[in-house]
Amino acid sequence: MRKGMLYAASAFFCWGLFPLYFKVLHQIPSLQMVAHRMLWSLVFLFIVLTVLKRWAWLPPIFKQKKVLLGFFASAVLLSTNWFVYIWAVNNGRVIDSSLGYFINPLVNVMMGYLLLKERLRPWQWAAISLAAGGVLWLTILGGQLPWVALTLAFSFATYGLLRKTASLGALEGLAMETIVLFPLAFGYLIWLSLHGENMFVHVDTATQIWLVLAGPITAIPLLLFAAAARRIPLSLLGLFQYIGPTMQLILGIMLFHEPFKFDRFIGFAFIWTALALYSLEGWLQGRKAKLAA
Repeated sequence: MRKGMLYAASAFFCWGLFPLYFKVLHQIPSLQMVAHRMLWSLVFLFIVLTVLKRWAWLPPIFKQKKVLLGFFASAVLLSTNWFVYIWAVNNGRVIDSSLGYFINPLVNVMMGYLLLKERLRPWQWAAISLAAGGVLWLTILGGQLPWVALTLAFSFATYGLLRKTASLGALEGLAMETIVLFPLAFGYLIWLSLHGENMFVHVDTATQIWLVLAGPITAIPLLLFAAAARRIPLSLLGLFQYIGPTMQLILGIMLFHEPFKFDRFIGFAFIWTALALYSLEGWLQGRKAKLAA
C-alpha cells in the first residue's frame, strides 16, 4: 500500500513538472515535439522490453486487425493530447491546461454514463452540474469555449476509455501505440530533415539531449502510474491525480505569471467544488461498501 501511494505521488508529481520541461524546449515546434516524443519513447520502451524479455505479445497482435485499429485510435488521441498540451504550455496557456486535467475525472464519469451505461448517483450528477456551470462561466467570461481545457479533458478521457478495454498492459500498450504511429513520426522527421527544417539538427547539444530524454520522461510516469494502479484502490488513486494539475496551476500563476483574476477564479472554484463533492461521495460510498462487507 505504501509503495503504491509512493508510485502514484511520484507519477503525478512528474506530470506536474511537465510545463518546466516543455518550456526548456520552447523553440521546438509543437508538432515536431510530438514526433520526437513518439520516436524517443519507442527507443526507450524497446530497451526496457528487451531487458525484461517481454516481446512475446507482439507477433500475435499483428494478426488482430480490430486490436490494431483500437491502438491506432488510442495513439491518435494520445498524440492529439500531447500536441495541444505542448502548444498550450509554449503559448502561455499553462493554467488552461491545468483546467483540462481538473475537468478530466468528471468527463470520465460522464462518458461512463453515456457510453458504458453506468448509473450515476445523485451527488455525482450534482458534481457534473457544478463543473458544467464552471465551464459555462469561463465561456461567458472569455467569449469562447475553453477549448484547450476541453480538448485535453475529452481526448484523455476517450484515450482512457480505449485503454480500459485494451488487451495489453500499460508498458506493452504504450509500446504498441508508439509502434503504430512510428512510421508517421519518423517519416515526418525525415521530411523535415530533407527540407532543412528539423530543429534537432540546428539546436545545441544540450537541447538535443533534452529531446532524447523525451522518451524516459514520457514513459516513466506512465509506468509508475501502472505500478500504483496495481497496489492501491482506484478511489485513492483518483485523489492523487489532482497533484498534477494543482502543480501546473501554481507554476502558471507563480512562475510564468499568467493572468488569474478573481472572475476567472470563480470558474475554477465551481470545478474545484465539483471535484471535492465527487471525491467525498466516492470515498463515502467506498467506506459504506467496506463496512457492509
